[in-house]
Amino acid sequence: MSGCGAWLGAALDALLPCACAGCGEKVPAGRVLCARCDARLPAIAADACPRCQLHPRASTGRCAGSADGDPLDAAIAAVWLEPPVSGWIHAFKYPPRGLRGLAPGPIAAIAELAARAARRAPGALPDLVVPVPLHPRRLRARGFNPALAVARAVAHAVGAPVAPTALERLRDTPSQTGLDAAARRRNVRGALRARRTVPLCVWIVDDVITTGATAREAARALRRAGARSVVAVSAARTPRDD
Repeated sequence: MSGCGAWLGAALDALLPCACAGCGEKVPAGRVLCARCDARLPAIAADACPRCQLHPRASTGRCAGSADGDPLDAAIAAVWLEPPVSGWIHAFKYPPRGLRGLAPGPIAAIAELAARAARRAPGALPDLVVPVPLHPRRLRARGFNPALAVARAVAHAVGAPVAPTALERLRDTPSQTGLDAAARRRNVRGALRARRTVPLCVWIVDDVITTGATAREAARALRRAGARSVVAVSAARTPRDD
């Protein structure tokens, strides 16, 4: 994956020097973060349970707290949603209008973190990568789907195709911000539907995993459409208490 120019093309690569997304210092081509900023990332332990990512992986592969019947085989992120990652996520999702919105640092950082998450996901590589969809009304208001941008970075990292329209959102659900886990589940229940049959192994991608309610609702829809394994992949994950 390109460092400074991820998703922005060769034109920006030519115009802008490769700079660390964290501190702005020059970095070698192909790097997104300098060694110092990389070491400061709130990284999730590589040996963590692949569902909760809170506890060490058990001999069964998951911790004792993993629920039976979970539609997700795993939910993988690279880092916790803490500074500086939270700032990059906000800049990526809510870019300012005009040329300032093309700042490559946050975009490249989120792409790099998503690729790292993809490379640590357990099991087989996906047959298909599917972004969490926005409702058309929200997509028109925002202008782009952040989950699709992250999905493209994930797909590039593992060499899999992306299906931007494999899932559709049936209703414009209220924002999940500020809702507890139970309210999040109610908010998205029945809100997603597969638009076509999907292959056996599918990854569902979003920029952030919070409680996993949206990813699990997406996984249920994908399983009804033919998937037998569904893994959620995101750049970051919201820290939570045990």
